[in-house]
Amino acid sequence: MVSTDHSQAVLADEGFHTAHADRSDRFASFNPEEFPIPRGTGEEEDWRFTPMDRVAPFVKDVEGVRDATVTATVVGGACVEEVDRSDPRLGTVGKPDDRAAALAWSAFQRAHIVTLDGSEHADVVAIINGEGKLSVAHTLITAAPEASGTVVLEHTGSGNLTETVEIEVGAHADLTVVSVQEQERCASQHSAQRIRVGEGAKFRHIVVTIGGDLIRMTTACELEGERSDSELLGAYITESHQHHEHRIFVDHVAPHCKSRATYKGALQGDEAHSVWIGDVLIRAQAAQTDTYELNRNLVLTEGAKADSVPNLEILTGDIAGAGHASATGRFDDEQLFYLMARGIPADVARRLVVRGFFAELVEQIEVDSVRTKLMDAIERELDLADAGNGEDA
Repeated sequence: MVSTDHSQAVLADEGFHTAHADRSDRFASFNPEEFPIPRGTGEEEDWRFTPMDRVAPFVKDVEGVRDATVTATVVGGACVEEVDRSDPRLGTVGKPDDRAAALAWSAFQRAHIVTLDGSEHADVVAIINGEGKLSVAHTLITAAPEASGTVVLEHTGSGNLTETVEIEVGAHADLTVVSVQEQERCASQHSAQRIRVGEGAKFRHIVVTIGGDLIRMTTACELEGERSDSELLGAYITESHQHHEHRIFVDHVAPHCKSRATYKGALQGDEAHSVWIGDVLIRAQAAQTDTYELNRNLVLTEGAKADSVPNLEILTGDIAGAGHASATGRFDDEQLFYLMARGIPADVARRLVVRGFFAELVEQIEVDSVRTKLMDAIERELDLADAGNGEDA
């Protein structure tokens, strides 16, 4: 077992401060000029795992950017509007907290607003296609009180895409948002998604990253309403030379809330690199919080690397439960030998182990099309592993 768990947990009265122990005071602004351009020195916590040469289009300037192409289908009680950036509903769910997100906010001209009105269950699929040097998208998803539904954001294309997503979950609503990254291998994406969950609401956020060259996603979920519930699920398949980076922040503001975060990834091939950062903040007023986060990585070949950093900051002594776990391990040859000793061929045994690694997560994805995409990606990864080269097919 090779562990890359750089976990940190800190109580407010310990007087111990780390780079991750100050999320309650984190700077945020719509103005990109108020954020420095990352230098890539390794000392900037937000960017220390990110290859700056490959993320440069998202943090330096957005000159010549154009709006991405968005097509949507709607079933049930929802509507999708295309609006100008001056629409007063935009920019109401938090503020950007890094330069890339602020630049993306400043660049779009047209945005899309997805509204679930609560009249009946809704299913929405939006395909966001990024082409060329750089395109931009902004999406606002609003679930009215007691509304229920699923919104799937499918990211495609061969160019660079920078986007911001706002998600407002009304009181006692039940909303699932799925973000699928399946771009071509020459494409890159930076996505900043901000979520606010109201009283008694249930929210599920599912991330499936199976494409692209560089994918960097930041997801901030604020549990603002009492007795709200959030679940963040993620799966990623990272191949040779790909960089997949997922950063989550769960902000427990109200009391009696529950959050769970589970991300799993499989990596293989030279310079395959995944990054997972999981920050959880339990504020002083968030009594009886129940939170847990988990990240697991399975490294299938030499040359692949996974970084995993869970962090927990607790500002109250009155909690129901709080914890985290993280581990990165190489393919278990002993488990493979065990199966082979019982007459199971090596290639079949390998597939059983990898499928088992993802099985629990796959079962929790209730959107058939997304579950199929992930299962197909797992099978492609296994085909590469069987070929024994870990390179692109």
